[in-house]
Amino acid sequence: MNFQHKNLAGGKWQTLTFFEQMANVGSEVERAIKWKNKGNAEYSRMAFERALELLDLTINSAKSQSRIKELARVREILADYFFFENSYNSTDKDWQNYFYSFNFAARASL
Repeated sequence: MNFQHKNLAGGKWQTLTFFEQMANVGSEVERAIKWKNKGNAEYSRMAFERALELLDLTINSAKSQSRIKELARVREILADYFFFENSYNSTDKDWQNYFYSFNFAARASL
């Protein structure tokens, strides 16, 4: 597989806390949202693909079945939001709020 985040995929990702991992996923989602709103579909797609890569690394490093299930659902709804019909009626604000909590938790644990 051709990783965009080669260093993280090489094992560094597992050294981050779950909150740090999800905050990083959220950063890429935020970039995808910003580029989408600026009308740059290509940059938005690239940022979203990076977000999916990080989310997949998070899923692969998850230890509990319930966490894997939640992350898989997040992946599904994100894909629906960015590439399909948005049948879950997600909004930019919904995603920003969801990932903000991980950013806050990651900073609080430092």
